[in-house]
Amino acid sequence: MSIFRTLKLSKNGHIFLFGPRQVGKSTLIKDSFPNTKTIFYNLLNFSEFSRLQNNPELLIEDLRIRKPQIKYVVIDEIQKLPALLDQVHHIIEDIENPPFFILTGSSARKLKRGQANLLGGRALNFNLAPFTYEELINAQTEKKTVFSLKKALEIGTLPNIYLEQDSLTAKQRLESYVEVYLKEEIKEEALVRNLGSFVEFLRFAAEENSNPLNFSKIASDIGVSAVTVKEYFSILEDTLIAFFLRPYSRTVRKKITKSPKFYFFDTGVKRALARETSMELIPKTKEFGKAFEHYFIRELINISKYKDSNYDFSYYRTESGAEVDLIVTTPKKDIYAIEIKSSISPKASELKGLKSFQAVCPQAKLCCASLSPKKYQLNDITIYPWEEILLLV
Repeated sequence: MSIFRTLKLSKNGHIFLFGPRQVGKSTLIKDSFPNTKTIFYNLLNFSEFSRLQNNPELLIEDLRIRKPQIKYVVIDEIQKLPALLDQVHHIIEDIENPPFFILTGSSARKLKRGQANLLGGRALNFNLAPFTYEELINAQTEKKTVFSLKKALEIGTLPNIYLEQDSLTAKQRLESYVEVYLKEEIKEEALVRNLGSFVEFLRFAAEENSNPLNFSKIASDIGVSAVTVKEYFSILEDTLIAFFLRPYSRTVRKKITKSPKFYFFDTGVKRALARETSMELIPKTKEFGKAFEHYFIRELINISKYKDSNYDFSYYRTESGAEVDLIVTTPKKDIYAIEIKSSISPKASELKGLKSFQAVCPQAKLCCASLSPKKYQLNDITIYPWEEILLLV
């Protein structure tokens, strides 16, 4: 089944396309660029990698004699061989009528840290995430939508895992992804010295998902320094495995907590790392609510990036405990305060954080993303079906 992705790649320029493994980068490229006009180099292929590693100049020779109709060159997992970027740069600069390069990778970290040639701004940067709600809701099989909120919360939306029909196989693939990719390849790319502490860190990081981070406490729990813990979190952010949600920073009368919140890029990956895949998520439970919050925030951020909305995302929390899950600031400085509740009829007593935020930001529009089937007003707070907020981005 073909699912059309929201991210649209430029066809008239050079591209860096980054994203964690198995988010569908190769599929998106094959769907975007005609096979008859494209040459593919896969650096995960050992023979391909060895050939170019031993003699990077072969890329130039290959392309000098390419067929006239070849317009695009795809190099998959470019971070495996950063030196190849010098050859790409040379081709762009010195070869007459050069092709457009599409350079993919699961991490920009190795390129940046190794001071690799990033083509001097000649390439556009794109990031691909797992399936979004919009992509899944528009895909149908036998006239039925393939989207399931429960499934998205429990196993995430990595394409190969989400589209697996057998639930046991899907969970096994998810656990394998965590073991093989996160615990092996991320360590390799990050050049982590203490592999044992990094593996232990991943489990603690999963347990801290969506919480304001206390670096010192995590460091004490796993027996490393706070500096090392911050570096580990930086690794996950740089490799697009996770993202930070910073505190709302506008000057306010109440003291705002300084700690960022941390979220993994996929709800299923978080659950696998926390060893929760065997536990069914039951509506109206705390666990379901936390997974729903994680999923909604990740969705809204991913969709806004795809559409180049340039929204700023943060959260609000005071020392007294008042909190709003998500603050969205638009380029026009419109501010939306969004509380996320996995219930059909959120109560006013559950939305006190919005009133606290309104006191320091009166112009903010107060919203609640919920499981309600329809939009309605609760005093000056608009209760939305969560899907409606996503589709309004």
